[in-house]
Amino acid sequence: MTDITPLNAAPDLAEQAYRAIIDAICDGRYVAGQRITQEALAESLAVSRQPVLQAILLLKRDGLVIDAGGRGVMVAPLTADHIANLYQVRSVLDGLAAREAARRQANLSFRLIGAGRAATRGRDLRAMIEADIAFHRAIYEAAGNPVLLQAAERNWNHIRRIMGVTLSQAGARHAVWDEHEKMLELIVSGRPDAAQQQALLHCEKAGESLVARLGSTGDASHGKAADTHSDANPVPQSNTQSNPQSNSQSNPDSHQRRQA
Repeated sequence: MTDITPLNAAPDLAEQAYRAIIDAICDGRYVAGQRITQEALAESLAVSRQPVLQAILLLKRDGLVIDAGGRGVMVAPLTADHIANLYQVRSVLDGLAAREAARRQANLSFRLIGAGRAATRGRDLRAMIEADIAFHRAIYEAAGNPVLLQAAERNWNHIRRIMGVTLSQAGARHAVWDEHEKMLELIVSGRPDAAQQQALLHCEKAGESLVARLGSTGDASHGKAADTHSDANPVPQSNTQSNPQSNSQSNPDSHQRRQA
């Protein structure tokens, strides 16, 4: 049997750094266009530069950061085309997941809705995003098609980031969970066509809303865009070896809803 070189702890640290930086991007501590450096990240995360470099390479592969020229990288911009393309794919996948879950009349818990509504009453944006992801993941798992879940997961870091943009608007948060509750009702009552249509509408309107916002403001990031020459360091001081991971009925015709 061919020997394989033993692994060391570095990949685990790199994975933890990768997830910590993603969290900072998704909850708005790093905004579109902000420059971040390997040195600043290593200091913030209390690790050596090597796992941070590996994390940055993963983030570049995923399209979450891009080369900024000179030192460091830049948080990738959120463009109208990117959002439109992402939500076009997401609407198909979410619709199919909802349809299959409803066809199986999945016994999904309404505690998912309660958890989401509780998160919206707080101020922790990351908790809001995680509740939203947990809701959608439950539907994908209930669909019973692991390939469908894998396809969705490839884009979830981008989806999380856009959820953060949407949920940073206080007025959008309750509407999100109104839509989710309606979708869950259709799934557990075994109505595949209606569940699929609800999921499609939920995604399509979210994408349209975000694209419209980007068109009117020129920026779909959280708050004001950061100075792209700044080495600001909003990731909280932590030791990644301690695992920094975070772990009512809607009206389909209303254009006032803002979904995640």
